[in-house]
Amino acid sequence: MTASLVASVVFLKIQDFARRPASEQARLRAQLQAVVAVTAAEIAPAGRLMLDAADGAAIVVLDDPRGALRLAERALTAVAVGLPLSAGINHGALQLAGRKGGEGMTGDGIAVAAAVAAFGAPPRLLASRSFRDALAEVAPGLEAALGAAGTFTDPGLRTHELFSPDDKAIQRRSRRYAAIGVVLVIALVGAGVAARASTVGQQPFMEVILEKVPYWRDLVQKVSY
Repeated sequence: MTASLVASVVFLKIQDFARRPASEQARLRAQLQAVVAVTAAEIAPAGRLMLDAADGAAIVVLDDPRGALRLAERALTAVAVGLPLSAGINHGALQLAGRKGGEGMTGDGIAVAAAVAAFGAPPRLLASRSFRDALAEVAPGLEAALGAAGTFTDPGLRTHELFSPDDKAIQRRSRRYAAIGVVLVIALVGAGVAARASTVGQQPFMEVILEKVPYWRDLVQKVSY
């Protein structure tokens, strides 16, 4: 059986991942898992789904484009402490087939988010036209924070009209994201992160982080627009 839905997708891409040595790939992937755990904490588990990707991670956010935008912006603060991330956000169709938990999730919503993320160098965030429209529908006026970034063509010759946060919008939120930056520093340099990530699955690993330091979740949830 195949179930279809429409949702926002945040694709976090590690720059030049395939070209890096295996040891560095393991370190970066462990750091990315920690970042996702911290930045996704304000979204209820029932409202999000984490998916592994060859060069990063995709986070499907259900019924909350505003939350997806916040998640992407917060994740990119990790660039300041050495994690080379870019982010692409899309709002589109997904298919959940065959298995529980979303392991079989595919669709244009994810494919476009991944393509969009590839257009930006760290720490750039780019969003599709469909995501901007979805944001305008649920939070009228907030879409104005996403200015035109141009039209890009992916390797499949598909064109994408893209948008990115303007400088003023970023400055207005910089202080409010300071607490997230502190948490990410702790997450990225904490002892044993890479070893722990290699012995447990992604979702259990993220839950371990939040359970061991419970105030992280409370801190993240207090940071809003």
